[in-house]
Amino acid sequence: MTQFLIVVATVLVMELTAYSVHRWIMHGPLGWGWHKSHHEEHDHALEKNDLYGVVFAVLATILFTVGAVWWPVLWWVALGMTVYGLIYFILHDGLVHQRWPFRYIPRRGYFRRLYQAHRLHHAVEGRDHCVSFGFIYAPPVDKLKKDLKRSGVLRPDAERSS
Repeated sequence: MTQFLIVVATVLVMELTAYSVHRWIMHGPLGWGWHKSHHEEHDHALEKNDLYGVVFAVLATILFTVGAVWWPVLWWVALGMTVYGLIYFILHDGLVHQRWPFRYIPRRGYFRRLYQAHRLHHAVEGRDHCVSFGFIYAPPVDKLKKDLKRSGVLRPDAERSS
């Protein structure tokens, strides 16, 4: 039971970590060089932004190794990071950005809100004034639209398409 709680707590902490990294590193001057590719149109399967996933996978691999050899609790933390990575892959890369071989756009509930919130994140050109930086939690869409309208950066076509 303790191991399960460590995994669940790690998934929750990873959402906070991902929000922070996405908001202040990826959209900041330090990380925009990689993340910019995610906000640009392209026709290839991979983008420079995918290197962030490699970084987190390397960190998880190190924790798996250290946990297996010296401190077992880190193995469960690494499993939580891996579970979060899988959730991210399914929700963000698959559902929101349609990086799988079929197209599905949710019409109601949590998945629709998540989809709309992340589409509004991409409704801004560049790295400034974006909204909704989490990957599992999505703020209410009406609040995000108000924030974008207030900042004056919402593209006219973005509100209709979300």
